[in-house]
Amino acid sequence: MGASVGIVEAKRALFEEPFAFRSGAEIPRFELMYETYGRLNAARSNAVLVCHALNASHHVAGTYAGLPDNVGWWDNLVGPGKPLDTERFFVIGNNYIGGCFGSTGPTAVSPATGKPYGADFPVVTVEDWVAAQARLADRLGIERFAAVIGGSLGAMQALQWALAFPERIGHALVIASTPKLSAQNIAFNEVARQAIVTDPDFHGGHYYEHGVVPARGLRIARMIGHITYLSDDAMMEKFGRQLRRAALGFDFDIDFEIESYLRHQGDKFSTYFDANTYLRITKALDYYDPAGDFGGDLARSFARARAAFLVVSFKSDWRFAPARSRAMVKALLDNRRIVSYLELDAPGGHDAFLLEDPRYHGALRAYFENIEL
Repeated sequence: MGASVGIVEAKRALFEEPFAFRSGAEIPRFELMYETYGRLNAARSNAVLVCHALNASHHVAGTYAGLPDNVGWWDNLVGPGKPLDTERFFVIGNNYIGGCFGSTGPTAVSPATGKPYGADFPVVTVEDWVAAQARLADRLGIERFAAVIGGSLGAMQALQWALAFPERIGHALVIASTPKLSAQNIAFNEVARQAIVTDPDFHGGHYYEHGVVPARGLRIARMIGHITYLSDDAMMEKFGRQLRRAALGFDFDIDFEIESYLRHQGDKFSTYFDANTYLRITKALDYYDPAGDFGGDLARSFARARAAFLVVSFKSDWRFAPARSRAMVKALLDNRRIVSYLELDAPGGHDAFLLEDPRYHGALRAYFENIEL
């Protein structure tokens, strides 16, 4: 099982130099929040970057002092004796630029106006996140990562690391992901965005100045997301058609447990996540397409990669189906890259990458144990 990394502390890196976004926009300076676990070895060869997905943060493992319930989002994976063993690896988690957990994003104050950026913060891309992470690696004195790992949107970042900085990464672990979104996935994201921008409290993205939050839109966006994260089987096993009250109400209040669950998740999300950040993250998902500059030829776009790869998919993940992962594997093999592939029959849906399946964690443990430092 392994142990917890224990009490951890978030750190802040300030970069005084301008940051240019893929869109052409620029900000004069920025900050990144990050956490580290384990120790960097003398050769500086044991660093592993963990990239987070949509609503997570730099808090990957452990807990904060006085907040024992605030456990890192991938705590079951990272720690002493765990698959990503902090007794061997120096692990870094960071909150990407444009985020809402302390890194510079829409909630940050613009030096030009003295007010939060809000809607004026640039649209971000996966490429932007990786470029900012490279600056953080420079700051920490890490010339090359032993591995970069992520699930879902985090896995897109791991893939982009292998493409943008091929000499700075030894292994890319790409889990429950895709090289580009399908039209259906873009459609889900657009419905979620429309829920936010049509909320009367959105105010064109400058809701901070009005002292309100577009909570109704955020709630609906999160409910839509949760439906796509779970498989039909997992939803039936967890909730079925269980009633929340003794009998059908013949009204529009909560009848079923699944309704209660979705409303609870939406309500909770709207209390801590920023709507402008949500809009930008879903656009980053939509925009990512490494083959876009290569006429749609995934193999040609992967030719620049030098890392070894582990690609993992889950059969119940209908949002990023295994066929998407197999397409990446084929493109890597076409380039004679070293690639291992694991496709698991696990019921958790897209969220399976966060769960503690012994086969899944066993494979990750074995892979990390075989990384030479």
